[in-house]
Amino acid sequence: MSVELIERESIIEDEVLIVETSGEMPEVAYHGSLYYLSHDPEGPELGLARADKSRLRLAVLEGYRRIIRRDLDLENRQKSCYRGLIRCLVNWRRLTGFAAAHRLSLTELQEEIAAALQTFLAGEAADIRRGCPTCVNCSQAELRELINEVGLSDNNLPPDLKRS
Repeated sequence: MSVELIERESIIEDEVLIVETSGEMPEVAYHGSLYYLSHDPEGPELGLARADKSRLRLAVLEGYRRIIRRDLDLENRQKSCYRGLIRCLVNWRRLTGFAAAHRLSLTELQEEIAAALQTFLAGEAADIRRGCPTCVNCSQAELRELINEVGLSDNNLPPDLKRS
């Protein structure tokens, strides 16, 4: 591999990492990376191949996966990084909108998020039974929307979390 090709690959890999770890808005980081890599006069002004753009789009999916999983991790409920189920719903919708716009499949990711949500809800319900306060920070309707949008059914909502 030529030095130029290695340097180009390194620059793109850095941007992929930035998008994946950008925090709450991976899609914004994606657009920033596209601009920096291709159009910014202070950037490398690379002509991005379809494969390069694809890697960056997959980094957006990974970024959303990370932040959604963060908020479905029972261990994070008492940490400052925790944003709650309402943010899961918001981020899930951002993710699905991005995926639809770029014709990306979410099948595997949807299954992963659905399983994580089931685990989270079971743990939350168990804590409620032990007398702990709930950390569910969304309405019953929003919780049902999240459950349905990730491919689960209302039957997946533990009885302890069903409110009138």
